[in-house]
Amino acid sequence: MGDTKRKRGRKPKNPTPSQPLQSPPSSPLDDVFSLSNVEIIPSTSSAVEITTTASRPRGRPKKLPKLPDNPDPLPPPPILSPCRHVSNGTAIGLGGGSGGGELAVDPIGARVVPAMDAVVKVFCVHTEPNFSLPWQRKRQYSSSSSGFVISRRRVLTNAHSVEHYTQVKVKKRGSDTKYLATVLSIGTECDIAMLTVNDDEFWKGVSPVEFGELPALQDAVTVVGYPIGGDTISVTSGVVSRIEILSYVHGSTELLGLQIDAAINSGNSGGPAFNDKGNCVGIAFQSLKHEDAENIGYVIPTPVIQHFIQDYEKNEAYTGFPILGIEWQKMENPDLRKAMGMKPEQKGVRIRRVDPTAPESGVLKSSDIVLSFDGVDIANDGTVPFRHGERIGFSYLVSQKYAGDSSAIKVLRSSAILNFNIKLTSHRRLIPAHNKGRPPSYYIIAGFVFTTVSVPYLRSEYGKDYEYEAPVKLLDKLLHSMPQSPDEQLVVVSQVLVSDINIGYEDIVNTQVLALNGKPVKNLRRLAEMVENCDDEFLKFDLEYEQIVVLRTKTAKAATPDILATHCIPSAMSVDLKA
Repeated sequence: MGDTKRKRGRKPKNPTPSQPLQSPPSSPLDDVFSLSNVEIIPSTSSAVEITTTASRPRGRPKKLPKLPDNPDPLPPPPILSPCRHVSNGTAIGLGGGSGGGELAVDPIGARVVPAMDAVVKVFCVHTEPNFSLPWQRKRQYSSSSSGFVISRRRVLTNAHSVEHYTQVKVKKRGSDTKYLATVLSIGTECDIAMLTVNDDEFWKGVSPVEFGELPALQDAVTVVGYPIGGDTISVTSGVVSRIEILSYVHGSTELLGLQIDAAINSGNSGGPAFNDKGNCVGIAFQSLKHEDAENIGYVIPTPVIQHFIQDYEKNEAYTGFPILGIEWQKMENPDLRKAMGMKPEQKGVRIRRVDPTAPESGVLKSSDIVLSFDGVDIANDGTVPFRHGERIGFSYLVSQKYAGDSSAIKVLRSSAILNFNIKLTSHRRLIPAHNKGRPPSYYIIAGFVFTTVSVPYLRSEYGKDYEYEAPVKLLDKLLHSMPQSPDEQLVVVSQVLVSDINIGYEDIVNTQVLALNGKPVKNLRRLAEMVENCDDEFLKFDLEYEQIVVLRTKTAKAATPDILATHCIPSAMSVDLKA
């Protein structure tokens, strides 16, 4: 009995040729060291420790046996090596040995490598406008990202890769020459930009990327690009882990997106994601940075890419993704459905508000129940059938249309079913999410700097955490206010350039302007026109919080040139207001 126990609990001190030192059972991941699984594979020291302690009995741990001065040689530990291509959990190294042989016969690698030659590195010099000082621009800076060649001598990359560009260059894989590129179109909402190169030398020996179908869950994807500013191509591999409507951070929109578990780092933006056939199924564009999440990247799928390309080819410009100008409410509560006059078999969503500037404001009303869109029934939670076993938000159906297209909408109103044909347009917000590359507008009178509020302006004033730092009233308008007319803007006093004429007003910052001499201020252009054409003795500005500013008209206009000269401001108004 004692011998049996000693036999199970003790191990020989030194491994002998007949009893070599054993390692844990091998698995397909044992020899894999790549960016996608380097966290899974333990290091060399931890692997030895697992081997030593794998067969210990329960109870108090024993001390490690002391090895003799000349132990038998152990097998060499695995070495981390750069990966050329990752396929089915097997890393193919750049060096010799079995790795070189696998590269020649690897079926997926043979299909993917030719498409990699279409991946280019994009260099951009940005000169961003200064939204806090709208008559200036910030210091220029450079960035690098990825892109890839498509048909008709075009290159796709991300919109944020060339935002506020001054100069764009591209470089082919394995080349030492940078070619000047021309920006054809920038789709801010979908975060896609299209470039071209006029130099014929660039297009020699380059084959365009072929697009594939929308992948399914667990399909393998390979993201190719130039992350962290590297000069050589980088490949990371993963699988599709989720397909849903995602929030596109750059455009502040919600469109179809793919979530993958491949690493997407800075510089990967604009790079293609290939399937196992070597076809492009998406564009890498953002990743999730959170302490509780690892290796979560997002890819723009082919339906969104094709929409952008066809929109450009159809209109010779980017017109955007249309949106149904309504806010809606789920109808999952049975009492709510019954109170709204819905039958048990009817499903849909309730309209909370309709955008007054949208075409559908003429036919749709608050408390209408949207039953279907283009013949597709909408569930009580706002989803529609997508693929086998999957559902997706019905905004996906809207995003498949183009600006100017018509759609059939069935609604329930007062227990009666009504059918409407609505023309779709792009969405307009009171506080826009971006300025589409245009510089900000401004107007200055007597040291008062008037400008319009946008998300870039809030970010410039309050930093990246503007959603917590900005005034509550501005945030309320950002999240909930709708424009009452197509040309309505939120005009504020950005700051007051101190002068003798504006004594006592120095603390006014980011306060909305409601009216001038009793007339409402709809936009900045209207405000400038009213001030320039004012013949009254005083300029009386009605501000939010019941605050007023009164200036003598002639004195204010006379003092403005000196204030502009003191602060080296070239003009009292931006170029767009002069037009």
